Amino acid sequence: MAKKILLIDDDKDLVESLGQALKANGYEVVTALSGSAGLKTLLAEKPDLLILDVMMETDTAGFEAAAQIRSDRESSRYREFRNIPIILLTAINQVTNNRFSLDDSKNFLPGIDDFLTKPVDIDDLLAKIEAALN
Repeated sequence: MAKKILLIDDDKDLVESLGQALKANGYEVVTALSGSAGLKTLLAEKPDLLILDVMMETDTAGFEAAAQIRSDRESSRYREFRNIPIILLTAINQVTNNRFSLDDSKNFLPGIDDFLTKPVDIDDLLAKIEAALN
């Protein structure tokens, strides 16, 4: 059975091209074009992995969505997804010149599994997906 990936990004062209590439590599893909729509889709579709853009309806929409998903509050609507692999996609480094790191002492990433900077190299993304799902 194909693993299901939820791709959340406000760039329709990117969502379409990445979605096609992921499907061509055997994944089932569901999409959303905003952080808030993505959270609703998460509950409805129950994906195995989440690919999440950082800057959407707000500059930090992706961070906010990831923080809600990773929340350890008993009342969290997303509690069952607390451990879902999350890969962030971002172009924020092009805007701010900030560099991300998975080292918690060097960044403010809210518990993500990995990240990629845009433009996305599909081979890099596929490798990160494979690593996150295993």
